[in-house]
Amino acid sequence: MSSLPQWLIPHWPGLPANVGALSTTRRGGVSPAPYDDGMGQGGLNLGTHVGDQPHNVAQNREIVRAMLPGAPAWLSQVHGTTVVDVARIGPQEVPEADASLSTVPGKVCVVMTADCLPVLFCDVEGKVVAAAHAGWRGLAAGVLENTVDAMRAAGAGELMAWMGPAIGPYQFEVGPEVRQTFLSDALDDSGVRHVEAAFTPVEGKPGKHLADIYGLARYRLHRAGVKQVHGGEFCTVSNSGRFYSFRRDGVTGRQAALIWIK
Repeated sequence: MSSLPQWLIPHWPGLPANVGALSTTRRGGVSPAPYDDGMGQGGLNLGTHVGDQPHNVAQNREIVRAMLPGAPAWLSQVHGTTVVDVARIGPQEVPEADASLSTVPGKVCVVMTADCLPVLFCDVEGKVVAAAHAGWRGLAAGVLENTVDAMRAAGAGELMAWMGPAIGPYQFEVGPEVRQTFLSDALDDSGVRHVEAAFTPVEGKPGKHLADIYGLARYRLHRAGVKQVHGGEFCTVSNSGRFYSFRRDGVTGRQAALIWIK
């Protein structure tokens, strides 16, 4: 049994009228536990690589496809920094990449997540859109900056971004190597302060910190010249009835964030 699909429509002030965007939840599909909706009904798992039956994923993807102007350009995500142009992806091709962009109406950019941070981009004139998958490794390696650079190379003007559902700052416990990775990349004292503010020591666990992936992404986006950054109010781990979370459940599904030019 499936429940009705439930989408998140980004609260994104200034989004051009010719740009569409949405983020799926775990609700409204056909997948059984552990890929269900968290309430005993079918889940909208969109990942082909998590152990769900292929026919379930195909049906779930068709449910999402019905909301869109074209088929999403699915990626094989590897926590890297590669950005692809969806207009150059063949119908059956699933490129290894963690971000995509589009300048063509009806071509849909998509990334899947289950705690990692999805970031949707567009320029203020609605000429270029993009989606990026930013776990901490990809974020530290520069996937957001690469996406910004690729969009500018494609003719984008002033950029804006929306951060979708990800692991929240009270749930993302990390070791010292993660904090040091981001500190090492800070360019000046101001950057160091921004990075340090994103890490809160965990009481009773020396070296452990709670990381604010939203705060880290905001810093890197602002540094790359993206001044209008929205979203960042959801926590996938804390909301089991709405979102898939790998950290919470281990074996679980994937939700998606999508953007396109109408």
